[in-house]
Amino acid sequence: MINNTIDTLNDVTKMLIDSQKGYEKSADIVSDKVFYKTEFERRAKQRGNLVLEFQAEVQRLGGDFETKGGVVGAMHRAGTDISSLFQDNEKAALEAIDDGEEKLFDTIKSKIKDDELTPSAIQLLNKAMLSAREGEAFADRWSENA
Repeated sequence: MINNTIDTLNDVTKMLIDSQKGYEKSADIVSDKVFYKTEFERRAKQRGNLVLEFQAEVQRLGGDFETKGGVVGAMHRAGTDISSLFQDNEKAALEAIDDGEEKLFDTIKSKIKDDELTPSAIQLLNKAMLSAREGEAFADRWSENA
């Protein structure tokens, strides 16, 4: 149970790190739009705090926590750079966030069904899933106006 929980938390931690970097990248590419920049920076910080919670839980369980994102996340951010060359920076950033948050939500939802997770891990995963859903709703709401 513990090893499975650690593996699951570390898998999601990598995605959360990617998400944090995605928000930071989005803040960079919309630097001339104060509202978006401020909101992306706030969400990056919030996601960073979630990463710290996941890392602390892995450590509490006796595991080694993840400190880097994944290859897929890096490719996704590179795609955002390319997209911003061909469309409004805000729209490219919001589309990338929407896609990333949906993937994060779906991944967590599939992992949370595992019956071999500790209650504290399930609580953290639910928190991350809610955060992803909120991020996706934000991107959906504002992409219509971008």
